Amino acid sequence: MSKIILQCEKLSKSFQQGGHELNVISELDFALQEGESVAIIGASGSGKTTLLNLLGGLDTPSTGTVFINGQDVHQLNAKAQDQLRNRTLGFVYQFHHLLGEFSAQENVAMPLIIAKQPFNEAMQQAASILEQVGLAERLTHKPSQLSGGERQRVAIARALVHNPACILMDEPTGNLDRNTAKSVQKLMLDLKQSLTSSFIIVTHDQELADQMDRKLVLHEGKLFNQEGA
Repeated sequence: MSKIILQCEKLSKSFQQGGHELNVISELDFALQEGESVAIIGASGSGKTTLLNLLGGLDTPSTGTVFINGQDVHQLNAKAQDQLRNRTLGFVYQFHHLLGEFSAQENVAMPLIIAKQPFNEAMQQAASILEQVGLAERLTHKPSQLSGGERQRVAIARALVHNPACILMDEPTGNLDRNTAKSVQKLMLDLKQSLTSSFIIVTHDQELADQMDRKLVLHEGKLFNQEGA
């Protein structure tokens, strides 16, 4: 029986807007198996990023429960939540969110350093994963010295460096030109084949979504299987 890495039950999220309650996520159930890849697509403003942040324990639901590796995230204190996320999940966003004053290698090593791994060991692991994403020659370069595609590869390496059970990606190619996006897309698909991690990718890129094990559409706060998926 496959292990469930991420799960939510009766998950809802609403916001107050102009004196009215806006329901973005509504009584949603979802489970992600170990090694499974899922694409979440949907119209702009449908709540895809909100859902990803809820599943990653970065946002608090209005109602419902989120489990990461079987643990109810919101039963943990803030420090334990951080430790669980840092140990289990990797995050990649549309914008790379790299630290400008640090080199590519230092940026990638950061999750390991935060987790109190010895510095030299962390830097070795960072160099190894950067080599895997095709950046062996860019270890000492700062983000300002890298192209957009290279910066996103560094962000992907940072998400992978601690061998997370699940990688959450929010429009990872959305800020790149077409050719660079295709190159990063190929990298992600190659990594998907070689890694045991699960993937959840929020994307408008139908070609990328088609390569995932499941395609789900977020519509009116609920997830539906995409026709033909």
